[in-house]
Amino acid sequence: MSQGEIIRSGAGAITGFRHSLLITTIDAPPGKRVVRVLGIVRGNAVRARHMGHDILAGLKNLVGGEIREYTKLLGESREQAMDRMMEQAAGLGANAVLGVRFTTSMVMGGAAELLAYGTAVVLEDEGVTG
Repeated sequence: MSQGEIIRSGAGAITGFRHSLLITTIDAPPGKRVVRVLGIVRGNAVRARHMGHDILAGLKNLVGGEIREYTKLLGESREQAMDRMMEQAAGLGANAVLGVRFTTSMVMGGAAELLAYGTAVVLEDEGVTG
C-alpha cells in the first residue's frame, strides 16, 4: 500500500498522509455501519534520539521554547506507526480502522517505541443492504 499524499507543516515536518482508508478514534462513524469486524491491527516505530539534537535540546532547555527536532521526530514516528497499521488493515481487506489509539514506551535509554492500534472493519453506508 502506498503512503498516499504527504501532508507537511509550514516547517516541513511530515504531519500526516491522505489515505483511502477511514481512520478514526470513534467507534461508530455517523452514517456508516460495520458489516464485518476483521480484528485488531497495529503498527509501531522505534526511534532513537540524535546526539547532536540532544545538545541543541539542552541549550533550548536553558532558554525555553519548542524543541522542533524532537517535535519532527515524534510526528514522523507517529505517522510511520499509523501507516504500518493501515497497511495491515488494508491487507485484511478493511476499508476503515476504528477506535485508533497511540501509546509510547521507552525501549532503552534514548530510544522509544510509538504504537498505533485500532480495530480493522468493513464499513458501508447506512441504508445500503448487502
